Formats: sequence, structure tokens, C-alpha cells
Amino acid sequence: MTAQMIFVNLPVKDLEASKAFWTKLGYSFNPEFTDENGACLVFSDTIFAMLLTEPFFKSFTKKEVADASTSTEAIIALSAESRAKVDELVDAALANGGAPSNEPQEYGDWMYGRSFQDPDHHLWEVVWMDVDKMRAAQQSEG
Repeated sequence: MTAQMIFVNLPVKDLEASKAFWTKLGYSFNPEFTDENGACLVFSDTIFAMLLTEPFFKSFTKKEVADASTSTEAIIALSAESRAKVDELVDAALANGGAPSNEPQEYGDWMYGRSFQDPDHHLWEVVWMDVDKMRAAQQSEG
């Protein structure tokens, strides 16, 4: 089976500001799917976020677009390879125009996460998890 791709579509108020924010965090954009209406933010070979100007985003739905500054339409979680990488990414987001979200989450010695809001108030969680330690913890509980 071919690996599926995921494209999360998010409305943004200022496309250039959103692109600058994510570029400062070390991410890139696929130029084939980037123009004045939207930008294809690359997380991996199969995971992308389409940052779409609000008018363009609205053209894909008959529903009202949620105002992410007052309501939550989604929480997008990104994995990190270590606790230090969680802190590095969230600290970079906060230093470059992001805003705090929730308090850090810690689950024993096997899971750690922090979160932030991007300039459009979309919620992002960055999580590190040691799956082997998680399984051992679950087995000792059960």
C-alpha cells in the first residue's frame, strides 16, 4: 500500500507573515503548491499544512470559518525526537511571534509536550514520547 499523504488546511489572515513565522522555525514550503492564495508548509514527505488566505479558504466550504482567536477548530500535534527538541521548537515559536497555549504536559519519564499558538491562533502541540517506556508503564499498571 502506498503511504497516504495528509494536508491540513488552515485559514490565515496574513500569508506572508505566516510563511515568515514557519520559516523562522526551520520549516520550508513546497513552491509547486505555493502562490498568492496559499502556501504548502512541509513537515515530512507525507505531511503538509496548507496555509490558505481566508478568502481562498472560504471558497472550499459553505460553513463559517472559525475565528481561532476565540474558538478552537483543531489542535495539531507534531512529534519531536527528544524533550530538548520539544523545548527548542516551542521556544522558537514563542520567540518569533507565537503565543503560549497550555502548560507543559509531563507523563512520567515517557512523554513530554508543550504547546503554542501560531500568529493566527491555531493550536499546535509538540510532543516527545518514548514508546518502549510507555508500554512498560502500561504493562506495570495492568
